[in-house]
Amino acid sequence: MYTSKKPYYYGTGRRKSSVARVHLFPGGTGAIKINGRDIDDYFGLETLKLIVRQPLAATGTEGTYDIVAVVSGGGVTGQAGAIRHGAARALLLADDTFRTALKAAGLLTRDPRMKERKKYGLKAARRAPQFSKR
Repeated sequence: MYTSKKPYYYGTGRRKSSVARVHLFPGGTGAIKINGRDIDDYFGLETLKLIVRQPLAATGTEGTYDIVAVVSGGGVTGQAGAIRHGAARALLLADDTFRTALKAAGLLTRDPRMKERKKYGLKAARRAPQFSKR
């Protein structure tokens, strides 16, 4: 547990090219702040909000921890996945008995899928140039 003004647990989450630094404050009300904004202001889609809350739902700790996350890189879906990964890691530091629930839900595994690199002679990773039969 780290201490600044209030004690907190820390977890780093990654997904695609997004990186999230997640601070988990025990004894909270369940408030989630991302880059200084409320979760409802940051994410428009309900599915993304659900993804961020998954670790708390899996462990049954909604309303007992406040989450403050700083996330950068990637798109909104990757950022939501990165926050989820970081929150799961921080919950693991908070209480080791959460490991079975988090592991069963697949929240501790880093998603290894990344963008495929562009190849020479092609327009993208797999997209070949179109040509006609003349």
